[in-house]
Amino acid sequence: MIAFVGSVFSPYYAWARARGEARAEDHAALNVALYGPRARWAMTERGAGALARTADRFVLARSALAWDGTALTIAIDEVAAPLPQRLRGRVRLFPAALADHAEALDGPGRHRWRPIAPVARVEVAFAAPALAWTGHGYWDANAGIEPLEDGFAHWTWSRAPVGSGAAVLYDAVRRDGSAVSLALRFAADGRAERMPPPPQAGLPATLWRLRRTTRADPGAAPRVLATLEDAPFYARATLATRLCGEHTTAVHESLSLDRFRAGWVKALLPFRMPRRRGPR
Repeated sequence: MIAFVGSVFSPYYAWARARGEARAEDHAALNVALYGPRARWAMTERGAGALARTADRFVLARSALAWDGTALTIAIDEVAAPLPQRLRGRVRLFPAALADHAEALDGPGRHRWRPIAPVARVEVAFAAPALAWTGHGYWDANAGIEPLEDGFAHWTWSRAPVGSGAAVLYDAVRRDGSAVSLALRFAADGRAERMPPPPQAGLPATLWRLRRTTRADPGAAPRVLATLEDAPFYARATLATRLCGEHTTAVHESLSLDRFRAGWVKALLPFRMPRRRGPR
C-alpha cells in the first residue's frame, strides 16, 4: 500500500505540470495491491475535495489512515482496476519501534526518505475479497520538492527480515549521472547501522525488459521467487537472497524513470490508474 499526495506515478499530475496547473493535493491516491489467487489492484486518483489531513489522520474518499501512537490503521474502501471489483478491508501495522532516521537521496536534499518503522507486525482482514493473515511489515515515507523523474534515472530498493530486525538496500542513479548506494541494518528497537554495500548481483530482466539488479552477501546468488508487478517502468518481486550471513526473503523494487518519462508509457497508465472527480 502507498498513500500519495502528489502521486509521483500519475500521468494526470505530469500533464497538469506541463500545463502549469499542478497542485499536489489535486493528485492524491491510495494504492492497494493484493497478490495471490484473489489478486486485486486499486489506485484511483482523486482531487483535493476528497482529501483531508491532520497530524495523525489521512482521509481520501472512503478510505483512511490513522495513527494512534501505537498502531497505524488503514481502512480500505476502493474499487479495483481495470476490472471494477470492490476492495474493502482493514490493515493494522504495529511498529516494533519508530526509527529516528532519514536520508537525502540526492545531494541538495530535494528528495528525502524516512524508514518510519523498519520492523513491524501487521494484521490484515479483508471483507472483499474475503481473506485474512498476520505477518511482518514495513512502513516508510518518501518526500520531494520536484518530480521524481527530474531527480533520478533509475533506482532499486529492497527490504528483508534479518534476525530480529531488517536490512534495507537503496541504489539510485541520479539524473546528473552520480549514484547513491545505501545499505542499512535496523535493529528491532529502530536503531540504524550503516553497512558497506554488499556486492551487486544480477537478476533476470522483466517481460518488459526492465533491468533489475540487487545486492547480496559475497558468493550469494539471489533468485526471483515471484514477479508481483511487471509494468513498463516498474517491477516488484520477492527474492530468495542472503544478507548479513542469513538466508532470507526480500521484497525488491526496480524503477526506471527514463521509461516513465516516455509519452507512450503515460498513455497506458489510466487503464490501471483511473481518475475520479468529486469528493467520493
